[in-house]
Amino acid sequence: MVDPFLIVRHLARSLVDKPDAVKVSESSRDGAVVIELRVAPDDLGKVIGRRGQTARALRTVLSAATAVSGQRVLLNIVED
Repeated sequence: MVDPFLIVRHLARSLVDKPDAVKVSESSRDGAVVIELRVAPDDLGKVIGRRGQTARALRTVLSAATAVSGQRVLLNIVED
């Protein structure tokens, strides 16, 4: 089974300039796994991307990785 927590942490750390500032937490809400990604203020644009393209790509990767297990995963990106 794929761990969405590890996927988000790995991808986010490779996108940002300050990988040590990346914090990922996991919770549950309405039957879905909610992943909260916190990055340094300077790196927020790198994780979101132009017009949200990078954030959308992260959500697509998460969705594809967890589709086999039937998990519903939501990704929230927050400035730390």
